[in-house]
Amino acid sequence: MGGGRITSALVAGLCRAEHQGAIVVHDRNLKKLRALERDFGVAVEPDLQSAVAMADTLIIAVRPAAVAEMLDDIARCAGASRRLAVSLAAGIPLKKLRPRLGSRVRWARALPSPICRIGRGLTAVTFARNLLGPDRKRVRKFFEQVGPVLEMAESRIDAFNAAYSPAHGYHALTILAKAAQNTGLDPKVALTAGAHALADAILYWRQSGQNLSDLLHEAATPGGTSAATLAAMDAAGYMRVIEGGLAAGIQQARANARR
Repeated sequence: MGGGRITSALVAGLCRAEHQGAIVVHDRNLKKLRALERDFGVAVEPDLQSAVAMADTLIIAVRPAAVAEMLDDIARCAGASRRLAVSLAAGIPLKKLRPRLGSRVRWARALPSPICRIGRGLTAVTFARNLLGPDRKRVRKFFEQVGPVLEMAESRIDAFNAAYSPAHGYHALTILAKAAQNTGLDPKVALTAGAHALADAILYWRQSGQNLSDLLHEAATPGGTSAATLAAMDAAGYMRVIEGGLAAGIQQARANARR
């Protein structure tokens, strides 16, 4: 339900994983539907009633501000009250979702990363208390097709969502490359240096299994240039800046919940 960016990423990842089962996308924007049909060969359905009738699982993939209207529209469709429903909307808690479609709908929330497009995106999931084991397994297996799945309590999911966005990587790379360029490096060299600094370090950490603090100590030798660089960043309030950014993300999620 919704043919935007996260749907496109999820569909791409599912197709890459050779998902066994029909995928039907509903959106009122015919241009979006035509693009998804052309690019991935999925079925598209501009009529909401028909889309709901075809589904055994409803994935709500619209912006948080549009969730209430979408669920109200779905509630008016025949047979909508006996489905498994998964919301991808950040910040909208289960207690706000459940009343919209009635007590027979079984609810979960999932927050997939756009990186699921290449089958490497982490997805956070949380379940309504009355969602039984088979449905929980079904949700986990669905998202495991596009990357690892991490289950957590709903009370933690907003903080997790603020911390794990790939936007952190893009933002850090942009800032690092720009700062390097300002020191006199060629823009292409600055971007390449920043990309390798971030990507190679994280790849080595993940594959080596070493402790992060040990790797940091090894890379930033006392008296060396890396140690001086990091010390200056810390003294300038690097930690406070990151904490402030995460707090703003959590605050936005809570604002979404009040809609």
